[in-house]
Amino acid sequence: MSGVAVPHEGGVPHNDDGVPDPGEMTGIPRTAAPPPPRPPLAHALRDAGIAALVALGLFIPLVGLRTDVGPSGGGLFIRTRWTDVAIIVGLVFAGRLALNLWESLRPERRAPTARRTALLGRIGLLVAPVLLGFAIALPFLPGTSRYVLDLGILVLTYVMLGWGLNIVVGLAGLLDLGYVAFYAVGAYSYALLSTTVGLSFWICLPLAGLLAAFWGVLLGFPVLRLRGDYLAIVTLAFGEIIRVVLINWVSLTGGPNGISGIPRPSFFGLSFSAGGGPGSFSDFFGLEPSPTHRVVFLYYLILALALLTNWVTLRLRRQPLGRAWEALREDEIACRALGINVTNTKLTAFAIGAMFGGFAGAFFATRQAFVSPESFTFIESAIILAIVVLGGLGSQLGVALAALIMIGGFEAFRDLEEWRMLAFGAAMVVIMVWRPRGMVSTRTPSISLGKRKSISGDLVGEGHG
Repeated sequence: MSGVAVPHEGGVPHNDDGVPDPGEMTGIPRTAAPPPPRPPLAHALRDAGIAALVALGLFIPLVGLRTDVGPSGGGLFIRTRWTDVAIIVGLVFAGRLALNLWESLRPERRAPTARRTALLGRIGLLVAPVLLGFAIALPFLPGTSRYVLDLGILVLTYVMLGWGLNIVVGLAGLLDLGYVAFYAVGAYSYALLSTTVGLSFWICLPLAGLLAAFWGVLLGFPVLRLRGDYLAIVTLAFGEIIRVVLINWVSLTGGPNGISGIPRPSFFGLSFSAGGGPGSFSDFFGLEPSPTHRVVFLYYLILALALLTNWVTLRLRRQPLGRAWEALREDEIACRALGINVTNTKLTAFAIGAMFGGFAGAFFATRQAFVSPESFTFIESAIILAIVVLGGLGSQLGVALAALIMIGGFEAFRDLEEWRMLAFGAAMVVIMVWRPRGMVSTRTPSISLGKRKSISGDLVGEGHG
């Protein structure tokens, strides 16, 4: 075959047509010619077609077939929606094609410069005080309704849960899919202590956190040797075990009916009764009785708990314990070689993260005045973990922004009814494609020699399996 070097008499390689091989004569080894680059359009079309086929297989049973009640109410019949399926598949094909073409035509991504990283750090320093000031002033802003306050309470609850899980996942690098179990332990601890023993919220709050931390240690002991997917499976099972126990231990937890009549918190002994009266908040301060007073108090209560979680986390990051968490996240073998007690490091991460989950659970119970196992399903753990991952592992500001977008933005899709989850999932995919390392990928070292400079997460190799 022409162009292939073969041995020849005299020791000089020749081609099969008798011509001396120039590469061997000059001493430069020949390498095989690189294959021609695949046409970007053909590759993009093929990949988009595969994505469309996968979407077709998923959405035929989810969207194309729907059961409705018959006109007489005597039975169910299947209603088909093939037009909706075709629109969704077409959107998937167009979106995947546009993404592939953008990836192939855009210039090669370069690592961010030190100037860009420093600029992002300065922007973060400005965004955090603005968000804090807005959160503090929200109840007094014009146009703030009861709905906005309730939504703010919900967002701050998930911010607190995200910061608590960020200790386990973002700092210690331990994947936890059962974080909702500690949320449930805190909620049921307060519900049982307040309804059966008669303890007030301010006494039950630290007790709920301590009980949740105790269960975090119990979870940590069996998983000391597990990491990655195996750890995720065990923590997922732990969360399901707690939920099943809450359903079946009817004599203690009330079973599926839950616990109702949970006492509301008071403000230094002043109750928030809607009718006012002696000993009430409105009577003491000479205000007109209003149910909004209790909502505003709950809003500032969860804001204070969330800020406490953030402050403790930032303080711990600068302590030897926090640096041990980050060392464990980067390399467990090197962590052991440095003489760090890996067992205590893991257990403290689980315990402290669970403690803040217990605090949030106690607040959830007193806000709702009712708890049931339906509030602590796996989807709650998935949402909290998504907040941490999309916000940026280890980033406090990123977690807060992700909670604001995922929980607050989720309400923007409420009018879409059954398409709500689809639009919400598409928005999450856009965020993951746009910022694969999270919304805030820069990291400020916990301790450094000299001036601390933010380090971009893009400088770390990204694994792809």
